[in-house]
Amino acid sequence: MSSETNSMWGGRFGAGPSAVMREINASIAIDKRLWRQDIAGSRAHVAMLGATGILNAEDVAAIDAGLQQVAAEYEAGGLVEDAALEDIHMHVETRLRAIIGPAAGRLHTARSRNDQVAVDFRLWTKAACAEADAALKGLITALLARAEEHADTIMPGFTHLQVAQPVTLGHHLMAYVEMFGRDRGRFADAAQRMDESPLGAAALAGTSFPIDRQMTASALGFAGPTRNSLDSVSDRDFALEYLAATHMTGLHLSRLAEEIIIWASQPYGFITLPDAWSTGSSIMPQKRNPDAAELVRAKSGAFLAAYTRLSVVMKGLPLAYSKDMQDDKVTVFAAYDDLGLCLAAMTGMMETISFNPAKLRQAANSGFSTATDLADWLVRVAGVPFREAHEITGNCVKAAEAKGSDLNGLTDAELAAIDARITPAVRDVLSVEASVASRTSFGGTAPANVRAAITAARARL
Repeated sequence: MSSETNSMWGGRFGAGPSAVMREINASIAIDKRLWRQDIAGSRAHVAMLGATGILNAEDVAAIDAGLQQVAAEYEAGGLVEDAALEDIHMHVETRLRAIIGPAAGRLHTARSRNDQVAVDFRLWTKAACAEADAALKGLITALLARAEEHADTIMPGFTHLQVAQPVTLGHHLMAYVEMFGRDRGRFADAAQRMDESPLGAAALAGTSFPIDRQMTASALGFAGPTRNSLDSVSDRDFALEYLAATHMTGLHLSRLAEEIIIWASQPYGFITLPDAWSTGSSIMPQKRNPDAAELVRAKSGAFLAAYTRLSVVMKGLPLAYSKDMQDDKVTVFAAYDDLGLCLAAMTGMMETISFNPAKLRQAANSGFSTATDLADWLVRVAGVPFREAHEITGNCVKAAEAKGSDLNGLTDAELAAIDARITPAVRDVLSVEASVASRTSFGGTAPANVRAAITAARARL
């Protein structure tokens, strides 16, 4: 490959095709973060080889001691990347050979890099699911605390971003508790399905050595071994499920971030973000920009992109292993890093946001938000069919608009003039406080309901 035919990047790959191949083939820059899982898998594997008599006790002891030394070196930051060694598996084995000599070569008995990377990646992804669950639990805990604080705080409930009916801020925040609770369930479901060890599937067909796959599965914390050697090395469903759960969590984070951004704007003024989660403007000194929320909103798109990317990689692959699958960890690791940042940022914001109850109540009282309460009162008290009650209420709204007041601002006489069945008793439902207090159906916004929902949610945690 001459510099003429490769003028754009020939300088970097001066050795020609072999240098390009080494660069595209190496994955150590990405999969080096699997070193703990790789060493754990190797220790479990060699212990099993000793227990089954495949290796003698002397070799097992030397290999295990050497692996522990490699782990100590890596823990201290001693991993030196070498593209010629391709991946973390060869880095560990090469260093092991340097420490204990030829006995290191016996470690790979009854094993392939195919089942080795599969077990490493499953171990890592299982742990990532547990970390996501813990972070989500922290966010839910923060939301529950704020919901309890504002169980009685009235705010507008929106549909189409138009004021619809009054709700409590506690009820609004509890909606996100439900969303993030479902996200916890998705990570838990994914972790349960990936709780099988592929170690021992070897390259694709299993092995002729008398290995004990139950032993290695148990040693690594799996419920049991995978049941088909072909599927064991070619499956990346576990990574896709992790990404799918990450995407759904990101979707919910983005919705909450969007609300924070809207609420923090001056036309709304529902919240004030602390300085720790805001930035200023380089030219406008009055600005307090909700950058943390905006970045959470932006990063959520990357989760969907990651799921899509790995899906496209996997969709056309025949059994069993193909090198395309080496690309799996790039997307999963990036999503993991961003998810941790987003959950930490959102938890921090929810813990420290200042809500403005006066602004929230004022907005709740706009847009004739108790119109549905008037219609329901006509049905419940006056026996009016709902469609007729809907029309009567529309006439009341029109009268209030003409007067420049809310519905509660119409006098008894004005209401009776619209329909004689409207009596002064209707005042019991026309205030926003009365409206939210009346919504006592299961899952409704009444403050007593909100407190009960908080108690139940804490019990689920």
